[in-house]
Amino acid sequence: MAETSIKVGPARSRGLSVPGFFRRPEAGAAAGFLLILIFFSYFGWDKQFVTALGSSTWLNFASKVGIIAIPIGFLMIAGELDISIGALIPAGGIVLAMSVETFGLNFWLGAAISLGVAAAIGYINGLLVTRTNVPSLIVTLATLFVVAGLNAYVSKHLAGTTQHSLQDVGAVSEFLMGDYHTLILGAEATGFVVFQSLQSSFFIWIVFAAVCYFVLHVSPWGNWIFAMGGDQQSARNAGIPTARLKISLFMLSAMAAALVGMTEATLANSASTTTQFGMIFNAIICVVVGGVLLTGGFGSVLGVVFGTLTFGIVFQGINFTTFDKDLNLLFIGALLLFAVLMNETFRRMATNWSSTKKS
Repeated sequence: MAETSIKVGPARSRGLSVPGFFRRPEAGAAAGFLLILIFFSYFGWDKQFVTALGSSTWLNFASKVGIIAIPIGFLMIAGELDISIGALIPAGGIVLAMSVETFGLNFWLGAAISLGVAAAIGYINGLLVTRTNVPSLIVTLATLFVVAGLNAYVSKHLAGTTQHSLQDVGAVSEFLMGDYHTLILGAEATGFVVFQSLQSSFFIWIVFAAVCYFVLHVSPWGNWIFAMGGDQQSARNAGIPTARLKISLFMLSAMAAALVGMTEATLANSASTTTQFGMIFNAIICVVVGGVLLTGGFGSVLGVVFGTLTFGIVFQGINFTTFDKDLNLLFIGALLLFAVLMNETFRRMATNWSSTKKS
């Protein structure tokens, strides 16, 4: 059923006026991004934060988190959460590496198998959440440890190691999945370089974000996702296939995590079973900074992109300043609190503006 009468609020607004922009979910994230960019550009000027190489450093970091953050944002808008991504990232690299090096399969066949395994895990997550009504936090927490254990167990028994090499994947595969790309405008001798050493994950992130923007803000599926986060029972009564949609979102999240694992393995020519707990928090921080409500029903892809860029600047930008590196976590905590307060301020401004206009 492609039609529903449920209204999803300001997240679907396409107004271009200034008040219209402030009513959009990404308004606070965009403002926060500009402030953080100006802050680190000023304090990191002497260490070349604003150069092409400096920009590439935080853009590459942001792109890996960003590929995962967008599906996590979808789930949070729908009122769910997936923290199993911390184990699915290494699983993506391990399955690819073992397929190619241990079993001698073609690189792209190995990549398809890796995505297939991730999709199956995401399907199980979604099925458990929809059939048992157990909170997705608990379900995916269990999946996190189950997959982490399987990563180590399967690796040791099939390959005899938890560290896998991924050599000679081919020039095309390396170019598309992991190699560095340098975009140069004009003669390199003049120093007129646009971006230097951008990884493939950056370009994958841009394309992925564009597709996800269409899904959330243009297609009918976007209305369904917002409706689920606003009132799941009403969405179900309106004929929205909430169970199937929720399962699809968990599958998307799992495959995005596996994709990041594959790009990391291709870039480093190796894969490890080490669970990436930090990436779980990084992705959630990017989504929250991007203006997505923890209670669901509100958010945007563009906001998550701004939130990811902001987090990338804070996480990597301190290396370009004279601040003590031990203050990195302090900056991240302050950023999270600042972003939440700013997003709430913009939402309150939008509410007051709408009330004034109606009266």
